[in-house]
Formats: sequence, C-alpha cells, structure tokens
Amino acid sequence: MSGTPIPEVPNVESAVSTNRSGTISVRATSMGLPIALKFERSEYQFGAQALADEILRLTRRSTIAAAAKLREVYSEQAQIPDELLDKMNLPTRRQAVDELDRIDDADTGQTSWMRPL
Repeated sequence: MSGTPIPEVPNVESAVSTNRSGTISVRATSMGLPIALKFERSEYQFGAQALADEILRLTRRSTIAAAAKLREVYSEQAQIPDELLDKMNLPTRRQAVDELDRIDDADTGQTSWMRPL
C-alpha cells in the first residue's frame, strides 16, 4: 500500500429543481430518488395527476443536474477517467444542459424560432 491518502468523495449528490412559479420544489439524488418535496397548497387546484406529473418532471430535472455534479466531483476530486464516467452514465455538463433544455421544450413547446443544426 502506498502512503497516498484516498480522497474524500461524497457518495450522494443531490440537486433541486423548482417550477416556473416557484410553487413546487423537488430535491433528488443522482440516482433519481426524490429526498425532499415542497409545494404550496394552491397546487391542489390543478388536480392530483397534474401535481404528480410536475413532481416527476422536476425529479427528472434534479436527477440530471445531480448526476452532472457527481461526474464533476468524481472527475476533479477522485480523478476518475472520462471513459469510466461515461460507462457510469454520468452526463457531462453540456449533455445535462441539452437534456434539461429538451425536457423544458417538451413541457412548454419550442421557446425560440431558431432551430438546432
């Protein structure tokens, strides 16, 4: 064994996503487990299915953001090579942004007249 200490790497990364109006908020881990949920009473007016759908959408957003943060931690602190991080299905920051934009576009429709090349 060498005398090099093993770097401390957190084993759970999480992120928070909030809807546009700020009335629903979900914290989820990089594995997709929602660990905190907050919503205002006014959300009940839209029905249980609408509330559940929004919670799931925000959970997916939080999961993607947390997985991208975890990739950065593993890459920088633990110095895990990109090839292994790719095999772990941890998205790069760019991939995460693209996926979050895709989720938002699916929810609201296209927000720009410009189309991707």
